[in-house]
Amino acid sequence: MSELFILTGASRGMGRAMAEQLLRRGEVTLLAISRGTDAALEAVAAEAGSLLLQWPLDLADPLPAAQRVSDWLGTLHAPAFQSATLINNAGTVGRPAPLAQAELADLSQALRVGLEAPLLLTAAFLRATRGWTAPRRVLNISSGLGRNAMGSQAPYCASKAGMDHFSRAVALEEAGEGGARIVSLAPGVIDTDMQIALRGADAALFPDRGRFEKLKQDGLLDSPDSAAAKVLAWLDRPDFGAQPVGDVRQP
Repeated sequence: MSELFILTGASRGMGRAMAEQLLRRGEVTLLAISRGTDAALEAVAAEAGSLLLQWPLDLADPLPAAQRVSDWLGTLHAPAFQSATLINNAGTVGRPAPLAQAELADLSQALRVGLEAPLLLTAAFLRATRGWTAPRRVLNISSGLGRNAMGSQAPYCASKAGMDHFSRAVALEEAGEGGARIVSLAPGVIDTDMQIALRGADAALFPDRGRFEKLKQDGLLDSPDSAAAKVLAWLDRPDFGAQPVGDVRQP
């Protein structure tokens, strides 16, 4: 039997690292959703005996993406899978700026990718797998900025806070026998393209830029591979879902 995973934001950073680590487990079916495809991941899947499907989709238009996932899940033979997991990893910090100076289109995109897409995908996943007997899990990749506000990051903070809170609501809905387990997990501070964007932001619009420059200078950023391993270890914990909001830096 195969493990089924759906992973968004699978082409870069921690998402790319998670995709590779999942495929290397062998006997995994992975649906990777991102704006591009990755030929190297195809080679990893073939070597490990896993199945990889890559859908190049823009989650700034989340409704058709969620509907496509729902339709695809409906074609699968549920008894063939020993577990089914959705990992909502995609997100964007956009261009850091005070809300009053932000572009409206940028704000809309950030909220669509960071909050609307994971909420719709979670709804589609839970509905399509409702009758499955295999354990079902939803892992939402959150951030410390969803729990601690930062200026010039209003859309990102709002997206991650919303992700945390809808995870709490879904945990209440899915409580009981046969329900899915859900966690919104902060993965720590990782050396990814998002960090590069924050370090390169206009200091006049993003006063906290120096904080992110210092994290890099002091060697305090986790690598994508290391962070991915920590996140997947959390996913595999026997008590996954006992608390719907977590942080890899806490026990």
